[in-house]
Amino acid sequence: MSPLGLSLLAIDDEPPALEDLQRLLRSSPAVAEVACAGSGGEALRMLSERQFDAIFLDLRMPDLNGLELAAVVGRFAAPPAIVFVSAYEDGAVGAFELQALDYLMKPVSRRRVHEALERVLDAAGSRSQTRSLGGSPEEIVALEHARGGSTRLVPRSAILYLQAQGDYVRVVGKDSRYLVRGRLSSIERRWQAHGFHRVHRGYVANLHQAVEVRPTLNGTATMVFSDGSEIPVARRQVAELRRRLAV
Repeated sequence: MSPLGLSLLAIDDEPPALEDLQRLLRSSPAVAEVACAGSGGEALRMLSERQFDAIFLDLRMPDLNGLELAAVVGRFAAPPAIVFVSAYEDGAVGAFELQALDYLMKPVSRRRVHEALERVLDAAGSRSQTRSLGGSPEEIVALEHARGGSTRLVPRSAILYLQAQGDYVRVVGKDSRYLVRGRLSSIERRWQAHGFHRVHRGYVANLHQAVEVRPTLNGTATMVFSDGSEIPVARRQVAELRRRLAV
């Protein structure tokens, strides 16, 4: 949680309901920001790019409903707290099976929103304590295919390297390939804390999957991964990478 307050994501496919929820959340002095998503798919993309302290999500949405989205988010390394907002009572059992903090019935009152935020604050404090002890589960990232419109969920640790291809980035895993829209430099900035390092102007490598830096005759090198695949290493990167990989 930011020192300025909670960072929240509100999700609802009905614009008037989303606007009302955003207004109620912003009315709390404990909240620093409220981002909005109009669908489960849009929310999943936002959640894969940045962290939120909590998500307030509608139960029934056409593309990816609230229960499905919550199940995916629960696999993240640092999942946000979950609060469901629904006009129907029949989703409550499934919501609490997913360890939701609260279940708000529409129309939502200011009092109930603030009660839910109190629970979010308590949960945020508990997560901070857990992180200080170290350890986290497998982190899942959402990759939206640039040409097919589908979104794949992939363990970040299973990704070997990223390759620039114009306005796209090819994400290469042990057993799969994904083409996503974006710039290599943007993904590098977001992922560098997870062991991803620029080794060449066209490549970012997952150093956790690299097993060898093999020198070439012209002073550059080749990086070899656990599955045997290889990518080029720029001359200025060779010494640092050999030191980091202890080869």
